[in-house]
Amino acid sequence: MRTIEKISAAVIISRPVNLIITFFSIGVAGIICTKGALDTNRIFLAMVSGMLVAAAGNIINDIFDLEIDMVNKPARPLPQGKLTLSEASIIYAAVSIAAILLSALASINCFIIAVITSALLFLYSYKFKRIILLGNLIIAFITGLAFIYGGTAAGNIEGAFIPAVFAFLINFIRELVKDMEDIKGDLKKNISTFPHRFGYAKTKALIFFTAIVLILLSVCPFILKIYAVEYFLIVMLIVNPILVYFLKSLKSDDSVANLNKLSLLLKLNMVFGLTAIFFGK
Repeated sequence: MRTIEKISAAVIISRPVNLIITFFSIGVAGIICTKGALDTNRIFLAMVSGMLVAAAGNIINDIFDLEIDMVNKPARPLPQGKLTLSEASIIYAAVSIAAILLSALASINCFIIAVITSALLFLYSYKFKRIILLGNLIIAFITGLAFIYGGTAAGNIEGAFIPAVFAFLINFIRELVKDMEDIKGDLKKNISTFPHRFGYAKTKALIFFTAIVLILLSVCPFILKIYAVEYFLIVMLIVNPILVYFLKSLKSDDSVANLNKLSLLLKLNMVFGLTAIFFGK
């Protein structure tokens, strides 16, 4: 029973929902970027290795954030004692090695991206997340990089540029929302985030600006005839209305409970956006 509990904790600390999104983001990028025959083996290797890179990043973040999570997320495996720091560190090392080895099997370019991303995720957790906006931008960049990774596996990086930009923008928004949500624990560890330094009003203004840019840009691939009508319909009927609802809710309620719900809503909207691109290509 103890072994099962440890395995369960190892899965939870890796944030499986995020990993599923990463897995399919890379896969969709690989499919839409493919010209000619689909190299399923290479794309699958990229999907698995990219997912493992993300898992390692989530684990090392929890290791460095233990004191913060004692306040913000006491139900996480480390604060609850379901995993020790040494156990989490061993899992992190094993997952990182597996990710790098699998990326090398996909291609040399995938290997380079995986190594750079792994290093960035470590440095983010160790240092960069404490620098205002830099940490947010790094995580948003890495999320967008998942599409570039899939495009690299397919041999067509250019085809992944549009979804990468969209992923960057929506994740930058989500990172700011999470900073608002986690401000209490961040302050306890002397981490000065954008909401702490400039207040909720300016944070919301930055979020609103970024969301409006995202909404305006979302119609461009259809207007430019890059994506088909299926993309346009899903974006206009689902993705953008959710963004509008998100902005309205954020404006009226910035409680921790609502911020948590809005963060999850943005994650769900990423799935809808991914669906729009998949069916609209």
